[in-house]
Amino acid sequence: MASSHPNKCRIMKGPLPYNIYALLGLWPLWILCTTSTNKCTVTREVADCSHLKLMQVPDNLPTNITVLNLTHNQLRRLPPANFTRYSKLTVLDGGFNSISKLEPELCQNLPFLKVLNLQHNELSHLSDKTLMFCMNLTELRLMSNSIQKIQNNPFKNQKNLLKLDLSHNGLSSTQLGTQLQLENLQELLLSNNKIHSLRGEELDFLGNSSLQKLDLSSNQIKEFSPGCFHVIGKLFGLFLNNAQLGPSLTEKLCLELSNTSIQNLSLSNIQLYRTSNTTFFGLKQTNLTMLDLSHNYLNVVDNGSFSWLPHLKYFFLEYNNVAHLSSHSFYGLFNVRYLNLKRSFTKQSISLALLPKIDDFSLQWLKCLEYLNMEDNNIPGIKRSMFTGLINLKYLSLSNTFTSLQTLTNETFLSLAHSPLRVLNLTRNKISKIESGTFSCLGYLEVLDLGLNEIEQELTGQEWRGLGNIFEIYLSYNKYLQLTSKSFASVPGLQRLMLRRVVLKNVDSSPSPFRSLHNLTILDLSNNNIASINDDMLEGLEKLEILDLQHNNLARLWKHANPGGPVHFLQGLPHLHILDLESNGFDEIPADMFKDLFELKSINLGLNNLNVLPPSLFDHQMFLKSLNLQKNLITSVEKNVFEPVFKNLTYLDMRFNPFDCTCESIAWFVNWINKTHTNISELSSHYICNTPPQYHGFPVMLFDTAPCKDSAPFELFFVISTSLLLSFIFIVLLIHFEGWRISFYWNVLVHRVLGFKEVDGQPEQFEYTAYIVHAYKDRDWVWENFSPMEEKDQSLKFCLEERDFEAGVLGLEAIVNSIKRSRKIIFVLTQHLLKDPLCKRFKVHHAVHQAIEQNLDSIILVFLEDIPDHKLNHALFLRRGMFKSHCILNWPVQKERINAFHHKLQVALGSRNSAY
Repeated sequence: MASSHPNKCRIMKGPLPYNIYALLGLWPLWILCTTSTNKCTVTREVADCSHLKLMQVPDNLPTNITVLNLTHNQLRRLPPANFTRYSKLTVLDGGFNSISKLEPELCQNLPFLKVLNLQHNELSHLSDKTLMFCMNLTELRLMSNSIQKIQNNPFKNQKNLLKLDLSHNGLSSTQLGTQLQLENLQELLLSNNKIHSLRGEELDFLGNSSLQKLDLSSNQIKEFSPGCFHVIGKLFGLFLNNAQLGPSLTEKLCLELSNTSIQNLSLSNIQLYRTSNTTFFGLKQTNLTMLDLSHNYLNVVDNGSFSWLPHLKYFFLEYNNVAHLSSHSFYGLFNVRYLNLKRSFTKQSISLALLPKIDDFSLQWLKCLEYLNMEDNNIPGIKRSMFTGLINLKYLSLSNTFTSLQTLTNETFLSLAHSPLRVLNLTRNKISKIESGTFSCLGYLEVLDLGLNEIEQELTGQEWRGLGNIFEIYLSYNKYLQLTSKSFASVPGLQRLMLRRVVLKNVDSSPSPFRSLHNLTILDLSNNNIASINDDMLEGLEKLEILDLQHNNLARLWKHANPGGPVHFLQGLPHLHILDLESNGFDEIPADMFKDLFELKSINLGLNNLNVLPPSLFDHQMFLKSLNLQKNLITSVEKNVFEPVFKNLTYLDMRFNPFDCTCESIAWFVNWINKTHTNISELSSHYICNTPPQYHGFPVMLFDTAPCKDSAPFELFFVISTSLLLSFIFIVLLIHFEGWRISFYWNVLVHRVLGFKEVDGQPEQFEYTAYIVHAYKDRDWVWENFSPMEEKDQSLKFCLEERDFEAGVLGLEAIVNSIKRSRKIIFVLTQHLLKDPLCKRFKVHHAVHQAIEQNLDSIILVFLEDIPDHKLNHALFLRRGMFKSHCILNWPVQKERINAFHHKLQVALGSRNSAY
């Protein structure tokens, strides 16, 4: 767009060519607005002008934007006049600038503004007039400014405000007004200010509000005056994190919250090192459902401390230092559903006598508890009745919790016998042995995580007795596991089994240890140095989808020299999707190894010693999307091996192979690389030629395939007769490139000899100026662009099929009659026309045939799209060279050139029909 102002808007093309947007009547999606060297990005109705060092608001953005981001610039003010053209703004973000004043007229020019963000600026005060016109605001962010005091009632007109953020300022009081206001406010954020006391008269402006969140965190509050929270209409959420209240002031706080609507109370890191049975007494007359006491170094929890919280559902006690949990410490928490005790019981010293102590039946009061997190503690072990009473527990995490839980017995989890436990996490507890029937009382368990322990034993199958609903067993990263034929016989419904890095032994047991797992979908046997596998190891695993065998030692099993021949251990897996065989030392693969894996989507054969692959190896992998062959010894990427599998690939990794850059080895691969859309990892840097010496270190993708054309079939002809061969090539090329011209002039000559007459010398008696040949899908474009031309020029009359065909006449007959009654024939050429069977087989053929018969230059080509000449010839047997230049027109990309197009079309329509 031209402008006298130094600011310029530059239109960038979207995903479609610009002429397509013109045809569809759409604007491009991306517009870049340039101010000097600074560029704002506009996407649809959102303008992003952040991080551009702007010193003034751009004045050349589209007027229909609704969101404007001006953050991280050098703005000192927001002049209202600069926003007159952006009256539709609903979001204005001016954060991280140097704005020191907000002018009232700004909102007057932005009547639809809903979100105003001015965080991290230099605002020092707000007056009654500052926001008087901002009546539609729903969110106002003023955090990290220099506001120290609020005078009068600057927010009295913000009846729709939902969120007000004044955190990180210098406010010494919570008073934001002297009259009732902000009746719809849901969040008031006043954290990190200089508020030392809460007084009723300073909060009574919220008398009609229902606050979901009042955040007073990180203030040095020392006083709660009587009734300070009761003046608020309804207070549902209060956050006082990092306020250093201590036990005494916390008790005072709870008394002031008595008989309020409080539901969520967050008191993280307030130095509450002890709770007594009076600490939360004031909350007895409330419906508190969430309490956060994390990061308090809480050491002593007296009996009945939480007895006043019968409605509590979510309780956060993580990162504390509780020394002793007695049988009545949690008394009264009858409705708690979520309890987080992560790192709540930490060791007082290296002495075992000072380890945290949890009495039996300590959790018996938590009848509704569903989720319990006890990770990263220092509890000596599991007592017989530790979890008694948790009759609704579904998730229990005991990761890194116990100091001496080495052996799991059939009594370890007896206290959970009446719990409907679904998930049990026992990772990182130095467990070394699992005895028979350990989990027999956990009949509802679905996920059992025993990873990262020190288990070393033979799995007889009795360890899993009673786990009738088990879905996943995670045993990875243990010390030593030896399998037997019955290791998993008692869990036939198991779907996921993880045995990574456990020094697995007896995998080749017969019958297979996995024989009974007919529902298994994921099996991880990686990093075990497995060297021996039987043909039937995976027999019966028809539902297996993911098999991980990476980092083992299976190379011998696929060698043809292996005693008994190659081991086909992948048979019987019709639904396998992902196969990982990385780092197994394979140097050969039998040709039929993957033949039954019809649904395979990913194969990883990286970090092996593969060199030559059988031609039919991937013939059956029609759905393969990912192939990894990195760091092998592949020198040749041959068409007969890789073409079938490369057709549908979306990801290929063949890095770090010693490619032989010769025509026989990689010419086909290089040609495929240059035309494929497959994601090839680090193609330019890690696909390097190794041989021959002259190409060593040369990028594969730059290998020149031009000299690789196969000339063998013609060598004999060159030797016998060079002249004969050259003559033959000349004739072939002549027919190939000029055959259409020969055919055209031959037809003209034949018709002249037969006596057909030119009609240009005769008076023209045509009913229509031109008959328009077009595809059915282009009918709307034809109607929209040719009808207006008729209205402007009464001498023009086009034959349009939908309008001018004679009633009652058959379609093909009507086409023939209309063409005969038209002086010119216009072809509207698009991809649709090339594919339209009626146009290809009848309309175009008949029109061209009539033109040739009459020896007339009556055809006009109008290209709406860029169609190569070879496609035009292939589909319609036409070429541009058959027509005069003034009879070939292209629909213009720019709208301003449409009039010129109309003029050229009128010239073509008025030209003589004689071709000579």
